[in-house]
Amino acid sequence: MNLIANFAVLASRRTIFDLPVCDLGWDDALVFINELASIPVGQTVVCFVNAHNMLTTLRDDEYYRIMSHNLVLPDGIGLNIASQIAHGAPFPANLNGTDFVPAFLTFMEAPRRIGLIGGTRTVVEAAAENFRRHTPWHEFVVVSDGYFDKVDPTDVIEELERQKVDILIVGMGTPLQEKWVHNNIRADHARLVLTVGALFDFVSGAVPRAPKTVRMMRLEWAYRLLQEPTRLWRRYIVGIPVFLFHVLRYRFRRRERILSYPEEHGSALQPRSDHKKAS
Repeated sequence: MNLIANFAVLASRRTIFDLPVCDLGWDDALVFINELASIPVGQTVVCFVNAHNMLTTLRDDEYYRIMSHNLVLPDGIGLNIASQIAHGAPFPANLNGTDFVPAFLTFMEAPRRIGLIGGTRTVVEAAAENFRRHTPWHEFVVVSDGYFDKVDPTDVIEELERQKVDILIVGMGTPLQEKWVHNNIRADHARLVLTVGALFDFVSGAVPRAPKTVRMMRLEWAYRLLQEPTRLWRRYIVGIPVFLFHVLRYRFRRRERILSYPEEHGSALQPRSDHKKAS
């Protein structure tokens, strides 16, 4: 991430499981990422994390390290609950990729060449076509579907170099997409990279989204569970209670670490101790 992005993350973030997550509202996030897209140097990778992603960071050190260097935005009610417990307030906005990316494309008035990688060929092409209808001033290029050799993606990288995109949107699922981007996508490939999970499925119409009322009630996860119970039951039925357990565990362990700091680093508070004895 470039220096400007690093500064913004440091200035406006909350840690969840020791991972810094931006606490920007919708307007500020759109303005900020639009500015990042205009910077002619460096590279910023934008990721969207929900409760499932956060649990993955606990058991996958490589994924955690990669995410620590990315610009992380909060996705879903689970992150709000974690923020309420850990910091006393929910995040200002639910910046889930399914809503945020189309909004960002609309907000971004300067025409950009945008590459897409992920999904099946049919899905990613349909997503590109719907993106073109949504924001016709941008140019959308299908670089590749998501079914390529991840160990040797030479053909995909060569195609990406040939296409010369400004922004790259990668939808291959977590943590694969973040690891693949980290290991393969350089700044000269794209200055701004968005890792978006199942976004192409929704944009293409291959997977229906929850009705607007359900989304406003923050129950889209329940709708998705009903749509795909076999694939998602473990993530939600098991994952949500486990996530809440770890949120509480981190909250109390953080308090223990703070309270134990004087004992472990006694010299830092020694002057006060000496003063008390002297009095």
